[in-house]
Parts: sequence; C-alpha cells; structure tokens
Amino acid sequence: MAIAALDPRDRVEQLIILTERLTDLVARSAQAFEDGRPQAAAEVLEETTRLANLYRHESARIRADTSLVNSAPLALRTQLARATEAFDAVLARQGRAIEAARTVTEGLVKAIADEVASQRGETAGYGPGSAGASRTAATAITLNQRA
Repeated sequence: MAIAALDPRDRVEQLIILTERLTDLVARSAQAFEDGRPQAAAEVLEETTRLANLYRHESARIRADTSLVNSAPLALRTQLARATEAFDAVLARQGRAIEAARTVTEGLVKAIADEVASQRGETAGYGPGSAGASRTAATAITLNQRA
C-alpha cells in the first residue's frame, strides 16, 4: 500500500496527516501501558500496525527518491519534520512504557514461581524415612527470559 499523491505538496500533506494520526495512536498505546492497562493498547493495535507499515513504506520511498517531496513548500516540509520529531518522541515514550510493563510482569511471574517452588518443597513424606526427604525445586513453571 502506498500514498496516492497528486504532487509533492499533496504527498507531504498526506504524510503529515499520517504521522499525526500514528503519533496519536502510539501515544494512546503508551498511556495505556503507563496506566497498567495493556488491553487498552490492543484496541488500537490493528490500525497502528496498518499505519506504521504505510509510514515505513512511504519513508523508504522518500529516502530512495527525495524528489517526491523536495518541491513541496518549505512550510509544509517543516511541519512534516516537526510531526516526525513528535512521532519519534512518542515512540521513545512507548518503548519506556513497554519496557517497564515487561519488567513488572517478569517480576510477578518470578515471584509466583518462587512461591510455588517454596510451597512444593514443603511436602510431607510418608513412612519412617520421610524426615530426610530431599527438597527439590519446582520444574513445572518455565520462565521465558526473552519475553
């Protein structure tokens, strides 16, 4: 999918609209993660993904052929540059929010796994030799270190 622009001015105007919409969606997603509501971020995921792919495609086209935007008015190109800077800032914010949510989630999973392991280690044995039964760590829970 690509932007169907009539001329460089039209292309830049459409890119500004695209960038501002994408910035808004990513900001909403970051806010959802910051508020501890990742499910709210999922509500806009489909549109965000679609627009992000369009943005990536158009950015690559412009890098390959700057004449697509060079003759657009300077004021519009400046507005696009500002919109892009705002988008970059929101992306950084979202990255921090997602990293914080990931860290919290990993901590919770580890705490639960440790608690399960400690409770499993306290099982009572049967028979005369049960007092010296070895205590082993729980192995039923797997932690994904890359999650």
